[in-house]
Amino acid sequence: MALLFVPQSVIEENVFVALKEDIGEGDITAELIPADNISLATVISREDCVFCGLDWFEETFRQLDPEILIDWCVDDGDDIDAGQVLCTISGSSRNIVSAERTALNFVQMLSATASLARQYAQKVADTGTKVLDTRKTIPGLRLAQKYAVSCGGCENHRIGLYDAFLIKENHINACGSIADAVSEARFQNPEMSVEVEVESLDELQQAIDAGVDRVLLDNFDNDTLKQAVNLCRSAGDIITEASGNITLDNIAGVAASGVDYISTGTLTKNVRAIDLSMRFD
Repeated sequence: MALLFVPQSVIEENVFVALKEDIGEGDITAELIPADNISLATVISREDCVFCGLDWFEETFRQLDPEILIDWCVDDGDDIDAGQVLCTISGSSRNIVSAERTALNFVQMLSATASLARQYAQKVADTGTKVLDTRKTIPGLRLAQKYAVSCGGCENHRIGLYDAFLIKENHINACGSIADAVSEARFQNPEMSVEVEVESLDELQQAIDAGVDRVLLDNFDNDTLKQAVNLCRSAGDIITEASGNITLDNIAGVAASGVDYISTGTLTKNVRAIDLSMRFD
């Protein structure tokens, strides 16, 4: 699935926390500017990227000063060239400079996430494999980052611990076995999808025998991945997902194994902020 919408209440909370962190009791440097000054500012990108974060940017200015006007030249998901104008902003000089860093932080981080997702999506574009994110997100910004992943062309894994079972090594050890963990999951919530992480073909067979819906094939080499895919297809409609040390250099080879999905935390935890600039005209 792809998260193509984030509730406005979540965006408002993200921005409220960020502004409180940055401004605190007041922007003492902005107060050097005469209170009645009005300015026009332009935001440009200094590098190629996939743009993302428009709603967070707008909400930042709205919370500080609803009278500030923003004229957009781009939209979320657009490919941006270095030097391209993203938007122009007009209004109170004080409030523009107070909102500047928080607003840019959101767009720089979300555009970075979308841009990296685009690179990964392009690597498997000619296959039937989809690339997924994980729960390795910036605390408090999970929905924002998962939205950015979608804007970049990849898809989302489960949102949290509540919307799907993912039984991993520690769960298995604590429950006693793969079969016991799957059985308990079916008993507690029979309508919920059950996925099990496996590290060998033997564990995969245990998961298949336990009746899982989906398997996460952890750090399998490509030849073993192909065997795993064949086993799952022979057993029925078991969804296959590869994960572990996925990079831009090796993801195409992993996709060639025929897995349905490849998941990687890199999409959200290894991002480098996009270089953006705001200048008063």
